[in-house]
Amino acid sequence: MVRLAYAWLIEIGKGIGKLFLNPLLYYLFFIAAILGVSRVKRERRNFHIRAENAYYELRQLFPLGVVVGLSLSLVSIAAGLVIPVETLFFTAAFTVIWSLTTKIRWMAPAYTLGFAFFVTIFAADQRWQLSSFFTSLKVKEATIFPSIAVLLALLIIGEGILIVRNGQKGSSPKLVKSKRGQMIGVHEVKRLWMLPLFLIIPSEALKSPFEWWPVFSIGGSTFSIILIPFAVGFFQQIQGSLPSAAVKAVGRKVIALGVFVTLLSISGYWYPLASIAVVTLAIIGRELISLRQRVADENLPFYFSKRNNGVMVLGIIPGSPASNMGLQVGELVTKVNGRAVHDRSSFYEALLKNRAHCKLEVLDVNDQIRFAQRALYEGDHHELGILFVKDETKKGNEAV
Repeated sequence: MVRLAYAWLIEIGKGIGKLFLNPLLYYLFFIAAILGVSRVKRERRNFHIRAENAYYELRQLFPLGVVVGLSLSLVSIAAGLVIPVETLFFTAAFTVIWSLTTKIRWMAPAYTLGFAFFVTIFAADQRWQLSSFFTSLKVKEATIFPSIAVLLALLIIGEGILIVRNGQKGSSPKLVKSKRGQMIGVHEVKRLWMLPLFLIIPSEALKSPFEWWPVFSIGGSTFSIILIPFAVGFFQQIQGSLPSAAVKAVGRKVIALGVFVTLLSISGYWYPLASIAVVTLAIIGRELISLRQRVADENLPFYFSKRNNGVMVLGIIPGSPASNMGLQVGELVTKVNGRAVHDRSSFYEALLKNRAHCKLEVLDVNDQIRFAQRALYEGDHHELGILFVKDETKKGNEAV
């Protein structure tokens, strides 16, 4: 028993090492860096200052995804899912292809592994031989395609968890024009996560070119363990509600879809053709969740529009005085140093009334009045760090 546990630990350790041989790992770093730089450029165009720095997207790429990925790996290995190498190759290819469209949400598992599933079926039917070491499809097993469907369902659940737990953090404020030509504020979440999973693959698939590749036997068949980095792309633009609530609502729907698809995918082990219907349902279901969110949000009144009874907080710069005072996105600053404010000019005039102290009267997201105050020191930045919708009569926008 001890020797068996030791052997598994060795296999897992080697599987982790193989992650760094995967070019997709470094490609995802590159895409995350591009997302960060493009966001900072857009925020500077809108507000002349950025919210989070350009490394924010890179910092979100790994931590939570690793935890979720390891949890899903336990389920995948315990369920005995064996995934052909061809499918992993096609998934990586679709990840790159969809990224070139600049539609980051298409890098979600439903669109990468989902389309790879159908290409795998076609490749098996046409007896493609992509390379001398892609041999796992030469042996058609009834469990291959159901296993891919189950893996897709698990990845969708993982995507939903990432959206709920991480998606609302650091949403980016943005200025857009309404259909009436008025400037309004929205929040944009454009995020890329890496979800690394340990998977079992047929050892024959990589035996020829990599003689050193570790294998183990189960029931007379040989397999290998490999750590694969799956991409999870997510995009959501929110104009009619608070970003945190809107993003979490989508995440919960994605989790529900994943659970539903998981239950259906099990039927594929008895009726292999059912796997095709399950994967199709997963792709359509994920697209419907995005479509319904977008349509519902567009039918809501603008949340971050200009108000007459105060200044709407569209964004908060991290580490700024406003952040230290506990101001939140979506709150309405109604008074500054005892003066009622309704736009940037009146806000700034009231702020200058007392250069050593700032006292704000705030209407929070629950329509409750609270007070936030802080001493202003000589070393503080000259701006409080609040981003808000610009006045219609002024060009450009600034942080207060």
